[in-house]
Amino acid sequence: MGIWLNQSSIDGFILLGIFSHSQTDLVLFSAVMVVFIVALCGNVLLVFLIRVDLRLHTPMYFFLSQLSLMDLMLVCTIVPKMAANFLSGRKSISFVGCGVQIGFFVSLVGAEGLLLGLMAYDRYVAISRPLHYPTLMNQRVCLQIAGSSWAFGIIDGMIQMVAAITLPYCGSRDVDHFFCEVPALLKLACADTSLFDTLLFACCVFMLLLPFSIIVASYARILGTVLRMHSAQARKKALATCSSHLTAVSLFYGAAMFIYLRPRRYRAPSHDKVVSVFYTVLTPMLNPLIYSLRNHEVTGALRKGLDRCRTGSQH
Repeated sequence: MGIWLNQSSIDGFILLGIFSHSQTDLVLFSAVMVVFIVALCGNVLLVFLIRVDLRLHTPMYFFLSQLSLMDLMLVCTIVPKMAANFLSGRKSISFVGCGVQIGFFVSLVGAEGLLLGLMAYDRYVAISRPLHYPTLMNQRVCLQIAGSSWAFGIIDGMIQMVAAITLPYCGSRDVDHFFCEVPALLKLACADTSLFDTLLFACCVFMLLLPFSIIVASYARILGTVLRMHSAQARKKALATCSSHLTAVSLFYGAAMFIYLRPRRYRAPSHDKVVSVFYTVLTPMLNPLIYSLRNHEVTGALRKGLDRCRTGSQH
């Protein structure tokens, strides 16, 4: 119980944020809020369309609905607190609130990374073994893939949350970030964090490099299958089904690896904050756009829903 009685646990932390109240930063803050609203609307709409349209009741869209749910929870974990602190000028977060934010953030990022990796396997089966696809990707397998992504993400989040709140914080309470992220908190700990650094790196290697290796292996197999196709139209169709997933993977893994797999001596708070905005706010907005604008089935479901609303309003 001693960890809850030190000065930081009583007073919490100060999130220095990413914006000041200059004219330029007010414009940037407004832009982030617009992106946040688009991310909310886009992911809610995608989950709704996948739920109500029977044509989208396939493994790929089931995984996409889980991805949208993760993105929705991720932006809601970070942005409302950041906006409240900016608008009120308080910049504070309680010790418990900081721990909860770490738990949710790490769980969701870890779950999303694993799900993106396992979605590559789904694309491999669909393109390289189409005749066996209904058997290999049945409902039970899909639930196991989604469930394991959530479970490992939550375990990772709990480990990092518990490790972070058990460290003593007896010096500065100023976190040079706009939310409680573990690397930023480690700089404030007045204890040797080398063991925690090793634990954090091990978790990141497992939660990022393992699914990334699945992605590389799956797409190597897919590329081999595509090169053996005799029809140019078949090759084009196969690559089109993968393009959205590859774009989402590039956005997510590029930012996450930049943050978590660099040695500490190469880290700069200003760089980390900008990249964190990218994968906590911008990527959740881009994912539904990537999957909807480049997918005829989703745009078809949206048009059908709009036509139904238009017909209903006329009656």
